Amino acid sequence: MSAVDFLAQEKIWFDKPRYDEAERRFYERMNGPSQPTQDVGANTILQDIARARENIQKSLAGSTSSSSAADQGEIISRIKSLELENQSLHKVVDNLRAALSKLECRVAVLEKSPAAVTSAPAHSVPYTNGTTVQQKTSAPVKEEEEEDDDDDIDLFGSDEDEEADKLKEQRLKEYTEKKAKKPTIIAKSSILLDVKPWDDETDMAKLEECVRSVQADGLLWGTSKLVPVGYGIKKLQIACVVEDDKVGTDLLEEEITKFEDYVQSVDVAAFNKI
Repeated sequence: MSAVDFLAQEKIWFDKPRYDEAERRFYERMNGPSQPTQDVGANTILQDIARARENIQKSLAGSTSSSSAADQGEIISRIKSLELENQSLHKVVDNLRAALSKLECRVAVLEKSPAAVTSAPAHSVPYTNGTTVQQKTSAPVKEEEEEDDDDDIDLFGSDEDEEADKLKEQRLKEYTEKKAKKPTIIAKSSILLDVKPWDDETDMAKLEECVRSVQADGLLWGTSKLVPVGYGIKKLQIACVVEDDKVGTDLLEEEITKFEDYVQSVDVAAFNKI
């Protein structure tokens, strides 16, 4: 009989628990009973612990694989949403750049263009609602009348006697007084401002109230409206008329941006001479 056949017929190790039990009983008979219940209980507890460990390891392996798959899916979905948001932000930035370039071109044209002729019979004043109102000025008519009066004054009277000199001095005095009383033409401009909030939760009514609270000599606020920007955010478009010698765009931007709880930025959307 070969060694392989011998091992194939050998069954002692397959019945090892039975032989261990027989051996335990033999020693119990030889030495007397020595805590049999505790040994059996201990073996049972050890077996239960081993089974519990196996079950825990299997459950941990299954939960780890499922949780890793779920985390991977969540990461992929987040990456896709971030890519979409990035694309939309790129579009917004491109639109803002285009608007800024147009504004710069318009400001350059306004700076190069000559000042408006003040002797025109009528001119239009722009408003934010798109309508224009023809405004007549009476200053040119008054200037023509005063020029006619000035032509009537004889600045070169005869110098034959003292009375002629006195009359000349009197007329010169009257002429200077008329020139002093002559009303000066005040240069004014119509400005359209874009006031942008921080987010869509900003109270736009409070923002407009803060903007209109800015007061200065030569400043008059006009109409306003809310214009959608994107992502639920709206900007405030408000018009005003200013005296060029007293109020400028820098002063308006500086005063409005002081309300930093509501205002993110201020831009000049339109600038027209009146």
